[in-house]
Amino acid sequence: MAAKLKKGDKVVVLTGKDKGKQGEIAAVFPKENKAVVDGVNIAIRHQRQTQNTQGGRVAKAMPIDLSNLALLDKNGKATRVGFRVEDGKKVRFAKTTGDVI
Repeated sequence: MAAKLKKGDKVVVLTGKDKGKQGEIAAVFPKENKAVVDGVNIAIRHQRQTQNTQGGRVAKAMPIDLSNLALLDKNGKATRVGFRVEDGKKVRFAKTTGDVI
């Protein structure tokens, strides 16, 4: 099955502690059905000091389930993603506006 959300897409969080926050997808993990979104689902991790890096508490974006994310259309509203064939190519489109993503 084709991916409805891909790296670089602008998304909004639908549920959870970060509900309503917007961000860009930094990484997608299809097998786990999760994605990492910049600025969303931040956790504090303790980093050991090394020769190259300073130690301490580091804020890190953790994966969030794809079902809790919705794509943003050109109007800035959450939309579902559909697929259709245009000129022999399968393309994604926003269900609200019908525009190709």
